[in-house]
Order: sequence, then structure tokens, then C-alpha cells
Amino acid sequence: MSSPLRAWITGVGLIAPGLPDWPSARAVLRGEQAWVSAPSLLPAPAILPPAERRRASRVIKLTLGIGLEAAAGAEVSTLATVFSSSGSDGHNCHALCEQLASDDRHVSPTRFHNSVHNAPAGYWGIATKSMAPCQVMCAFDGSFGAGLLDALGQVELDRQATLLLAYDSEYPEPLFAKRPVPDCAGVALRLEPAPSAQALARITVRTTEAPAPPWSHPALEPLRAAIPALRALPLLERLAQGGAGEVCLDYLPGLQLAVRVEPV
Repeated sequence: MSSPLRAWITGVGLIAPGLPDWPSARAVLRGEQAWVSAPSLLPAPAILPPAERRRASRVIKLTLGIGLEAAAGAEVSTLATVFSSSGSDGHNCHALCEQLASDDRHVSPTRFHNSVHNAPAGYWGIATKSMAPCQVMCAFDGSFGAGLLDALGQVELDRQATLLLAYDSEYPEPLFAKRPVPDCAGVALRLEPAPSAQALARITVRTTEAPAPPWSHPALEPLRAAIPALRALPLLERLAQGGAGEVCLDYLPGLQLAVRVEPV
């Protein structure tokens, strides 16, 4: 990347094991509260119409939850969006594989339309009535970094407020043995081209070949390492603690993201 990318973070959304929302995570990342392991809590997708609400999968509930938390106070329908996931809906993939391996290979329409990688983006558009630009990405374990770079590019080039949603879902066995993501989790960041009253910090992002140093949070490090979307945790820790500084986030093999954080 020839030059750094910059944006103002004006909202954060988070759902992860033992971290049901951003205020809870902020307390843990500040050291004010101990992290207690617990399954991810997924909010009911009340914003969806009844028919779509009944069809909503775990990953749909996850993305709506983190996105709406990060977008609180904004006109949601006007935000450009970037959805980035290493695998999206593990449970739906498992159910489809089971069905196709059985004697009855007829797949339900709901299973089919939830199987595509951009299903969360479609549900988001239905829920928020958004007609704003939308990107859907996948870069395996580098999906958070890829989504962040894409969102920052839109902020810089288009001067467009953009919502990044990075998320992952667990796979049941036997797929879990090959892709051991322990639970669903996601991070959302609302990024804007200029400061506002809601601004938390300005970030400046560049790529680097320097290896990321170990993250000094023993309780949460296993989650950061196991769930690709949670590669964002060192950045969230810096935001929670409020100090200026630089963090290095794992991205692609041999390439990391150096993120400079300057709080308001």
C-alpha cells in the first residue's frame, strides 16, 4: 500500500463469547472487569419484517446486532457497508451438506438463499432499507484486515461514511475438526471521513511486513487467534483504554496492518 489510509471511528459494535456488546468489552479491555467465558449472545432481529425474522440464522442475528450497535445515532440507511467474513454461516453450510448427503437431496428455499456469502448484506438491506453502496468480501483469516482496507478506501476516495462488519460463525462437527472456530463473533466499526461529535478516535492504517508482536491479554488471546474477525481485538483495546499509540494486526501471511490510533 503506497500511502496510509485514514478515517475517524464514530461507533463500535461487538458480539463475542463472554462479550455481549461494546460497553461490556470496553470494561474488560480496560481491566475494570474480568472476562468470563460464555457463549455469544445473539439479539433477536426485531428490525426485520416478521417473515424474514423467522428465517434469520445465527449469522444474520450477529451482523444485525453488531451493525446496529455501531451505527447508533446515524441515519443507518445512508451508510455504505462492507461485510467481511472468512466463512459466513457455518451452521447453514453444515445443514446443506447433511441434506445433500441424504437420500432426499431437496434443499429448502430458506437454506438455499441463506447459503450465499452475501446473505447478511441482503438481510441488512431489507432491515434498514439501505440503498447505499455495499461490498461483500472474504479473505480467510485475513478477512478483518481486508474489510478494513476496503472500508477505509471508500472513506478516503468517496468521502463516504462507511460501516465495516467483520464476522465469523462456528461450524458443527465434522467440519469443526477442519475449521475450529469456537463460536460466532463479530466486530463493526463506523468510519467517517471527518470528525464529528460522536468521534472516538482517528486511525491511520498502513501495511507492514514487520511481524505483529504478541498481544498481552492472556484471557482473550485464544479468541483473537481462533476467530478471524477478532483479529481486531488489539485495536479495540487501544480504543477502550483511550491512549494514543500504534497496534499491529495480523492480516495475510507475511503482511500485517499497522494502525495508529489518536483519540479525540
